[in-house]
Amino acid sequence: MSEAELIIGCGILKKEIRYLVEKNGWQQGMMFLPSALHVDFDRLQNSLEKCLQLHRAEPAIIFYGACHPRMDQILDAAAVIRTPGQNCVDIYLGHEMFCRELEQGAFFLFEDWALHWKEIVGAVMPGDPEIMRSIFRSAHKYLLAIRTPCSDDFSAAAKAVSEMTSLELRWIDAGLEQLEANLAATLARAKGGIP
Repeated sequence: MSEAELIIGCGILKKEIRYLVEKNGWQQGMMFLPSALHVDFDRLQNSLEKCLQLHRAEPAIIFYGACHPRMDQILDAAAVIRTPGQNCVDIYLGHEMFCRELEQGAFFLFEDWALHWKEIVGAVMPGDPEIMRSIFRSAHKYLLAIRTPCSDDFSAAAKAVSEMTSLELRWIDAGLEQLEANLAATLARAKGGIP
């Protein structure tokens, strides 16, 4: 594998990735797919495969976790590597913090999902709002909104999600260090031809 020229990723952290690429002087191009694709595996696979086909001549790394049951097979077929991690929260916060909050009952909320909640969740849970509340309450104890250095103020949107899910809203401020280290390591793996 030659040095990656392109980062293809989930749009949930596009502001943060753009910032880090510029800060580090990395020469990668960037293409981001809508984060809402996570709620529809067929659309996620189709969109990712089309993107990889369209950019097959450009060596790339993929900023995604195991967000699709066949993610590794999709990427193996295109001979590209991805950032290690279960999902974007794991990649961003680090595995230890992600697991700790998950075990305590967190549902994680980045700015992108907070701002587009009705479109994303409404597409898979239309209808009675009490059904959505019941589903979220059965699986989670609180909503953990993650503020990054690149986030705008999304407190009103996060509060609205909290009310829709009836989950307590908690906040965490998290820097870019873990994401930066993860991206740098993945770019180094691509440069070194390490799968």
